[in-house]
This record gives sequence, structure tokens and C-alpha cells, in this order.
Amino acid sequence: MSDVKEVREITEAELPAALKDHWKNAKASVERNNQGYAIKFLQAILKEEPGFLNARKLLRQAEIMETGASPGSSKKGLFGGGSGGIGRQAKKDPTGALVAIEKELEKDPFNSGINETLHEIALRMSLLDTAAFALETARKGNPENTKVAHKLANFYVARDMHAEASVVYRDIVKQDAGDGDAVKGEKDCSAKASMQQNRMSENSSFQDMVKGDEAAELEKASRTALTKEQLEERAGELGAKYEADPNNLAVVKQLALTYEQLEDWTTSHQFYSWAHELSAGDVALRNKANEIKDLAADQYIKDIEASAAADPDNAELQAQLKEIQQDRVAERLQECKQRVEQNPTDPKMRYDLGQAFYDSGDYSEAIPHLQQATRNPHIRTKVLLLLGRTFDAKGMTDLSIKQLKDANAELTQMDNTKKEILYELGVIYTKAEKKDEALECFKQIYEIDYGYRDVAARVEGSYEG
Repeated sequence: MSDVKEVREITEAELPAALKDHWKNAKASVERNNQGYAIKFLQAILKEEPGFLNARKLLRQAEIMETGASPGSSKKGLFGGGSGGIGRQAKKDPTGALVAIEKELEKDPFNSGINETLHEIALRMSLLDTAAFALETARKGNPENTKVAHKLANFYVARDMHAEASVVYRDIVKQDAGDGDAVKGEKDCSAKASMQQNRMSENSSFQDMVKGDEAAELEKASRTALTKEQLEERAGELGAKYEADPNNLAVVKQLALTYEQLEDWTTSHQFYSWAHELSAGDVALRNKANEIKDLAADQYIKDIEASAAADPDNAELQAQLKEIQQDRVAERLQECKQRVEQNPTDPKMRYDLGQAFYDSGDYSEAIPHLQQATRNPHIRTKVLLLLGRTFDAKGMTDLSIKQLKDANAELTQMDNTKKEILYELGVIYTKAEKKDEALECFKQIYEIDYGYRDVAARVEGSYEG
């Protein structure tokens, strides 16, 4: 039992020096889509440090990408409720049982039964965040399994994490509107979460005053334009401060920003997510974390696309790219739906959801969200551009042209956005056999930017013959 008591959840800063190279290699392997290598590194880390939750989260991500697992596809019964060999092993050797569990999840990361067993073992070892992560994974993989969701919600309530419990109850109600316990649970937890937030706001004043000078200094430094080398040096300096105090919100935010400026999207997202947790739910930080998460996912796709373009005869790589792209479209759609549910009046969220529906080929669903997004003047022109493309995809040429003409009329300067709108309008006019209108669009671009796409060929070709 003494060995079990020594196991605790640790942060990256607390990771033993001997495992830091494994962690670095694991992250690099995930970024390079070498999921098999990443899984080996991460399992080795967790064998030594089962409380390093970030490694377990990254391992699950790598397993999902490696197996192509998707919600609803897992084997739900295996090892459920702590039964089976792993359940028995856990009573004598819980850390060994965790290693065995990770070997099973490597084949089926969303498996509800195995994740529930992981939850129970982690709970006995007082690895509470790990226990929560296990149920969150089971819930994500089996969204229709409200029994698992109720178990997770009860676990959050027991830890006084009422905001998190409220979200779970809300999802249960979406699956089963007649679930009275979930309806009541959401209302109760929402009220308690609101009271917790108010108390935290009242108690934070003194701490804010103490850390005010340091935060101001960091904020000032963030406004200074730095070279890549200077940013890397700054990341090292901030990293030392973070290791001394991983809960210093000002330092965590600046680390997130520094890695964002370095375009290290994966690391930046990790720090923005941690900053959001430290801030007790700051909406701006949550939105920023979501934005960076999208950039990290997009960069991953771009890297795979580059590899596939460089090796066009590699059938396995081409198939892998297609599968990853499809998975990303589905994942992006689900994420955007959740964000709109959290922020139903935010036009930017509506635009993102409209884009996600458009990318998935569901043009009819995209239209109402894009129409709502036109209320934001800062993104209105690009919303109209996407609306034009959406109507065009539905064969509604007249409506498509109207959206693009409205977008073009709102722009006076011939910037890249206006060029894109004019080009799209010209293409649609061409398809509608309105050659004069199409040529006029291409000429406007030609007069400013000869090398833009194929406008030179289109314009000069009109004078031949």
C-alpha cells in the first residue's frame, strides 16, 4: 500500500529529468503523425509516472488517431465495472493494472468498460483528475450511454465541480429529454456553479493586487516585437517561472502567447487550456484555447498534405490523408456545434459552424448560421463570401451572385479579400454564361494584380479571336 500512496498527479514541470526526453519525443512524434512511436514513448512515461495526466491525454489522442476510432464504434462491455483480470489485478497491483489498461486501450481507446475500470482504479489511488478523464473519454466515445454520463456528473458533484457537472447533465438531457434527474441536476449545478464563481471573484481581489505588478510587467513584455530567437529565450525564462509556480495565471498566459507567436500551436493550446482552468472559466481564454486548438489541427493536416504531395505514389499515405481529412471535418463540426451551444449569440461561433457544415457538404444547415453571422461587421464580408459559395453549391446561382455583389460593394480597397470575392463572382458568372459580367470582374483584378491566379489568361484570352 505504501507504493500506492506515493503515486500522485504531476505536471509537466514535475516530470523527472530522465523522462523529459521521452515526453519531448512523444509530442514531436504526434506532431509528425508517427503515432506508433508516440504511443511507445507515452506508455513508457506512464509506467514510471502514472500520475502524469498530460501524457495519458496525449496517449489517448495518439491512439484515436492511430486506430481511427470514432464515437460509438467501441466495444462497450469489456472489463466493465472493474471485472475481469485487470479488475482483480488492481486489488494487488494498481500501478501494474494501469499499465495493462493502457495496453488494452491502445486497441480500442473509447472502450467504455475499460475506461470505467481506469476510473475506478485511479479513484482508489486518489488520482482524481485521471479518474475524471477516464469517464470523459468513455462519455465522448459513447455519447448515447447516459449511465456513464450520470456517473461522471455525480463524480463532479462529489468534488464540488458544479460547472463541469452542469455541462454533463446538459448533454444527458440532449440525449434523453425525459431524464428528470438530469434536468434537475443541470439546474441545481448551474446555480451552485454561479455561487462558486461569485465567491471566487470576491476572494480574488487581494491575490490580484499581489500579482498585479508581475502581471503588468509580463503584459508589457508581450507587446514588444521579438525575433524567433528572442521568443525562444523568453519561453525558457517563462518556463523557469512556470516550474516554480505552475498556478501563476499571468505566467501561464504569457507562455501560451509566446508559443502562439512561435507558431507552436500544440504547446500554445496546452497553456491556453491550463490558463482557462486557472481562471475559473474565463470565456475569452476558452475561446482562445479553441482557436489555437483549431490551428494545431489545421497545421497537422497541412503537414500530412505536404507529405502526401511529396510522395504521390504512396497509396497508404494517400488513404491515410483522406481518412484524417474526413475525421477532422467531423470533429470540427462537433466542436463548432458545442461552441454555439455555449455561445448561441456569438456571430463568430455561428460563422465557424456554418463553415463546418459547408465543409461537411451540408449546405442547407450552413445557411441559417451564416445568415446570423452577417450581424458582425468585422467578419461580414467573409461571411457573405461563404454564403455565396454555399448558394452556388446548392445551384442557387442568382442568390449566390447577390451575396458576392453585396460583399464586393462593401469593400473599397483592392485587398486579398476583395480579389477573392471578385474572382469567385467571375467564376459564377462564367458558369451562368454571363461572359461580360465575368470578364469585368476578372479585369478589375487584372488591373491591380497581373499574377493573381489565372486572371491574366482569362482576360487576355478574351481578346484573342
